[in-house]
Amino acid sequence: MPESDAYTSDAAGLPGIGPPRLNPHARNWPESRFVLNPMLTLFHFPLHAGCRFVRLSFAEYGEELALIEEKPWLRRREFLALNPAGTLPVLLAEGDVPVVGATVIAEYVDETRGVFKRDKRLFAEDPFERAEIRRLIDWYLDKAEADVTRHLVRERVLKPQMTDGNGGSPDAGVIRAARANIRQHLKYTNWLAATRNWLAGPRLTYADMAAAATLSVLDYLGEIDWGEHRAAREWYQRMKSRPSFRPLLQDRVRGLSPVSHYADLDF
Repeated sequence: MPESDAYTSDAAGLPGIGPPRLNPHARNWPESRFVLNPMLTLFHFPLHAGCRFVRLSFAEYGEELALIEEKPWLRRREFLALNPAGTLPVLLAEGDVPVVGATVIAEYVDETRGVFKRDKRLFAEDPFERAEIRRLIDWYLDKAEADVTRHLVRERVLKPQMTDGNGGSPDAGVIRAARANIRQHLKYTNWLAATRNWLAGPRLTYADMAAAATLSVLDYLGEIDWGEHRAAREWYQRMKSRPSFRPLLQDRVRGLSPVSHYADLDF
């Protein structure tokens, strides 16, 4: 059976409309992962901030995910059947229903798990506190991504792996512009960490997950000078020391090793 038949749709000829359902007869998908194993599956890329955010959030709730590394620039038909936009992350939730996008997945996790965690919930009961958490999620996963992370990852990580004509040598001008934007995000993180116990307030929330996910990508690439941002560094040390962070510290990308202090808890 072709790989494109691994998922079927309610709308014939329109992959991803329906929503997609797992075809249990598709031989190219391991049956134990998608049918027998209750563990949820995340399509991800190791140095994608949104994917790291989702991994951290599930890990904080003590739930392990089955990870499938996806290279979205390949635009595989079976992946497009799950998400026609071809973007990451994509979570295969209960019933193999795809939940697409980091913030959408976060809402799903809160509604299905977080509401039962009480003081360990990564969201807040108060609507104004929730608004602040959402604002900071957007700051790191949208603004910092657009200003910095997306460009450095593309130029330094993805281009060397692209063999479809979209790769090539890194663009030095793009890298310079992205690096020039890092400082404002570090200064803002430093102010948040210096004036609050956690970034959004008195307790750990999705805001910390989003910030840690983004900064950990930049830290892997050696793009952060922590020396000038003591409060941000101390906050990041606390995040790195959490059990949920350990799998991220073990991530490696082919052809690009992390900076020497990446996995050090005391750096």
